Amino acid sequence: MSGEFFGPDFTELEAADPEIADVLLGELGRVRSGLQLIASENFASPAVFAAQGSVLSNKYAEGYPGNRYYGGCEVVDRAENLAIERAKALFGADHVNVQPHSGANANLAVYAAFAQPGDSILAMSLPHGGHLTHGSKVSFSGRWFSPIPYHVRRDTELIDYDEVRELALVHRPKIIVAGATAYPRLIDFAAFRAIADEVGAILWVDAAHFIGLVAGQAIPSPVPYADVVSATTHKVLRGPRGGMLMCRADHARAIDKAVFPFSQGGPAMHTIAAKAVAFAEASTVGFKRYASDVVTNAATLTASLTEHGMRAVSGGTDTHLALLDLRETGVDGRTAEARCEAAGITLNKNAIPFDPAPPAVASGIRVGSAAVTTQGLDATDMRTVASLVARAVRAEMGTDAGDREIASIRDDVTSLVTRTPAYPRA
Repeated sequence: MSGEFFGPDFTELEAADPEIADVLLGELGRVRSGLQLIASENFASPAVFAAQGSVLSNKYAEGYPGNRYYGGCEVVDRAENLAIERAKALFGADHVNVQPHSGANANLAVYAAFAQPGDSILAMSLPHGGHLTHGSKVSFSGRWFSPIPYHVRRDTELIDYDEVRELALVHRPKIIVAGATAYPRLIDFAAFRAIADEVGAILWVDAAHFIGLVAGQAIPSPVPYADVVSATTHKVLRGPRGGMLMCRADHARAIDKAVFPFSQGGPAMHTIAAKAVAFAEASTVGFKRYASDVVTNAATLTASLTEHGMRAVSGGTDTHLALLDLRETGVDGRTAEARCEAAGITLNKNAIPFDPAPPAVASGIRVGSAAVTTQGLDATDMRTVASLVARAVRAEMGTDAGDREIASIRDDVTSLVTRTPAYPRA
């Protein structure tokens, strides 16, 4: 495979560092030859890559546009202002900060803006779909603050809003967090807003997973309800790896100071320019169609996997992702992930609510439709994908029959993705 995707400069990389050039080609080959169902991954456009791999990488620009700690920032100021104004228009936000290097960095800034060490934070339990930065003891959020977890209901596997309110009334948290990494349903932002107002808490929505669907108007926006919204710019939004923050005007100063100088130094101006490109792409009619297709494909994939004996947690999905309980198949999540990987299907094991298995094993898998939708697969293809996943999950590797089945599935995966490859050759 040639390096045509990476442009004319790739020949210079091959000459200067053939080992890294081979890594780039290897990853391009991997995504072109398999199905990428990781819910947090997507394929950024060549235009995003062009901005990110640019001369802007060289510029130090500590501070904010018009108020930098270095000279020579008049050009990069334009890039950051474009990113800010495009994001404000796209999401209807009063204030936007595009400097966070990642979603976790954005989340750290929220804590810095609104809480002190030891303050109580009410957020979704990690085993029920939350995130490490929402209070896990292995994260700064669980070590520096006092996490209070809320859960999903055992009968519906939907957020227990009654429990959220009860915990809020008892503990009076400084911050209430709405958002998750493995929750397939819409979140009732109005209900969270009412609870936050009742106890005088900041409402923070971590929209990292679904902000692209908001940009494409495929699901409701949290921006009108939240004091602050943190997000990533990759995932469904399809931009560069990075973070962002949106907040009400009266919180702008606190948020900006929490990013710089409190938690970050110089911003990555090349990545900020790439964010601006992604925001422009997300404002198009084509992106709205894409976001709608992502939701349709996720629903079709989920329903089809259910037909193959995998129970959909909460009964389905409203977003780009689904969580499947594999216990009826007799296969655990870790084994399912390994078998699918061998067959050219990348997904991840995932705990399900009230999971009897340890997290390293897990009883479920998580799948997402963002990347395969980007490469052009449709709802009909999703039924094929579900069949391939189901076959792989049940293929017992290490046996002659199982190994033959894995090889057969990989051939079928290759046939499918060859028709609509990720990053098609020019």
